[in-house]
Amino acid sequence: MANQKSSFLTFNHLIICLILLLLSKSPQIHSTCRNFCNNIPINYPFSIDDGCGAPQYRRMLNCSATDLFFTTPSGNYKVQSIDYEKQTMTIFDPSMSTCSILQPHHDFKMSEIQSAIIPPSPDTIFILVNCSIDSPVLNHYKSLCFNFSGHSCDELYGSCTSFKLFHLLSNSTPACCFTGYETVKYMSMDILDCTHYTSVYNTDRLQGVGPLDWLYGMKLSFSVPDTGCARCAKSGGTCGFDVETEMAQCICSSTSNSTRDCAGGREINFADSYRASSYPQLHLLYILALLAISYSILLR
Repeated sequence: MANQKSSFLTFNHLIICLILLLLSKSPQIHSTCRNFCNNIPINYPFSIDDGCGAPQYRRMLNCSATDLFFTTPSGNYKVQSIDYEKQTMTIFDPSMSTCSILQPHHDFKMSEIQSAIIPPSPDTIFILVNCSIDSPVLNHYKSLCFNFSGHSCDELYGSCTSFKLFHLLSNSTPACCFTGYETVKYMSMDILDCTHYTSVYNTDRLQGVGPLDWLYGMKLSFSVPDTGCARCAKSGGTCGFDVETEMAQCICSSTSNSTRDCAGGREINFADSYRASSYPQLHLLYILALLAISYSILLR
């Protein structure tokens, strides 16, 4: 009798483990999306929750307790503002050199998709500082350097406390280069043979403005995918996507998603979608329950 009870308990434990395993495989509906990170609004196409926004911008933003960061292969950049009307995002690299602070040299890198859908804007320039006379941008690729609103290397080294050091060490004005993102995209700082870089945005407004008052950082121009998001938002939903297939979805609540909108679209009921997607699991659970009942009757 004791052996029968032991076998029954072992069998029941096995059934319970199988049931828990099957339940862990059941589909889950994404919770509603957060629309703020501290004081910065998070709207389509961006998101700080997986499954929200546009899949092209997936995991590009990271929200901490104090700041919002734009993540690229070269690091995390603090987001200062997002202008959804002008479709621009302003970011700042805390480890970038500026007119007042000299930082260790490093590269700015974006992924291929970031370079395509959210590149630095045309009025963002990169300033390569303390370049060797052998630098490619001073020789074969000197056409990559351009005039920046009448500003010069002399002005940069003379006005900025951080860059004056290079002037003092060389007893002359080291070369510099005002250039666009494409230059630093394809050539690292080591290839460019310049020790540091800084970046400035809104350059069309900086004519006659000294380096101390330039706007240091980068302005990125983003595109908004046309996936019918306006219809979803108008119906009270939030634009998102399936985390596995990355197909567009309209997130209506924490328990319901739709393919188009939350009012007139083909709304998917949570219970219906659960039954449809997990019918094999439910069928197996039913068989396991019958086996457990049958086994317990045989042991009596």
